[in-house]
Amino acid sequence: MEKGSKEGKREKFGSRLGFILVSAGCAIGLGNVWKFPYVMGENGGAGFIAIYLIFLLILGLPLMTMEFSVGRGAQQSVATGFKYLQKEGSKFHLFGYIGMAGNYLLMMFYTTVAGWMIHYFYKMATGELVGMSAEQIGANFGQMLESPATLTLWMVIAVVLAFGICSLGMKNGVEKITKIMMSALLVLMVVMVVRSVTLPGAKAGVDFYLKPDLSKMMEIGIGNVIFAAMGQAFFTLSIGMGSMMVFGSYMDKKRSLTGEAATITILDTAVALMAGLIIIPACFAYGIQPNSGPGLIFITLPNVFNSMPAGRLWGTAFFLFLSFAALSTVVAVFENLISFHMDLWNSSRKKAVIVNLILVITLSMPCILGFNVLSNFHPFGPESVVLDLEDFIISQNILPLGSLVFLFFCTNKNGWGWMNFIEEVNAGKGLRFPSKLKGYFLFGVPILIVSVYIKGYWDFFVKQGMNPYMGLIIAFAALAFLVYICFYSRKKHVER
Repeated sequence: MEKGSKEGKREKFGSRLGFILVSAGCAIGLGNVWKFPYVMGENGGAGFIAIYLIFLLILGLPLMTMEFSVGRGAQQSVATGFKYLQKEGSKFHLFGYIGMAGNYLLMMFYTTVAGWMIHYFYKMATGELVGMSAEQIGANFGQMLESPATLTLWMVIAVVLAFGICSLGMKNGVEKITKIMMSALLVLMVVMVVRSVTLPGAKAGVDFYLKPDLSKMMEIGIGNVIFAAMGQAFFTLSIGMGSMMVFGSYMDKKRSLTGEAATITILDTAVALMAGLIIIPACFAYGIQPNSGPGLIFITLPNVFNSMPAGRLWGTAFFLFLSFAALSTVVAVFENLISFHMDLWNSSRKKAVIVNLILVITLSMPCILGFNVLSNFHPFGPESVVLDLEDFIISQNILPLGSLVFLFFCTNKNGWGWMNFIEEVNAGKGLRFPSKLKGYFLFGVPILIVSVYIKGYWDFFVKQGMNPYMGLIIAFAALAFLVYICFYSRKKHVER
């Protein structure tokens, strides 16, 4: 029986590769596929990627190392880890509740989308979409959304599969099976990249995607391109709500954390780039304009596969790859949910799996019903649904604010403190974290995160036709609460 505790009973990864692939599986999500390629192509191709890589280095990577370090230092999940490491009287542990809520909230809609991927893998494999016109494929997707029974069935399949993997244990289930899924995902992607870029007419798509286009960057505005790159670098790694923290708690001290985080970041970036090399050239080859979002995956690309020789085969492979990408994230976050239960109540893994299986299926229903029964509920305007509300809470709030909490926790004397963080992150062999950059992490990184946070709020409210100044009021109120959590203490402390 596996129990969550700090006394050394916590299960460990069986290999370094397991840690890297499971953590990468958590970071690599569907946003790598249906958002990144389009955003990159629209913002100047390789010019955008150069800026994006800079922000990964100075923003995304350091924050990931901090989340891993807190997990390994506490040997616990976000549910209890802050309370164990913080100074007496500090309030950082309050974020543990927010982090737990964030992981549950993410699964309230991600399980539905994972079900879509498995469903479309089934559709492609059985040839259901073969021979359909563009209008019929669009209508088919709409019919799926309008059926609560269909959405529930495939959501439950995704949930049961993922919790079934987690029930086998962290090492024998999560690590072992995620290694298989991630390895298969990477092989499938390489094969599909080769196929896509060798299609007749694909060169125009490769140029759109990769060729530096300074004129396009100037037209959009360098500032907008920079913010787009910064936002993509920030959100791509799934940092800020403790999803990565739990994997740090399963890691031994043989390797330093900076090098491991760098490897995961490289994998995440490689998958995003390869996804673009699959999608964009194929769309150009068949004269179909690539777009962003679910429409790209479920309407545009099935049209491409129907036009392609052996399209049923390539479509099946593509949705198998997407199913692996979605399930690897679901499994990783489910492991967090199970760890919360074990850390808080010292329960068995089996009991945690059963409780969370029922809970997640129940919590996923509002998202499913939002497309049909609750379709008249529009939280942000006539086109918005329940999923948009849930995603807004996660993407625009918990991830950026949570990243600030991890940052302040690792640099603030009321939290864990800089020297404790440096000692933990640099324990073991490998790349060292630069300890002399404390000033940058105290002032520079917070400015970058707050910039992403405020710009994100402003753009979201403008896009939805809402008053952006009202959005700023909400954003600054949330920031004030975060400052309370991070800096208020009943006692004065000296950094350890």
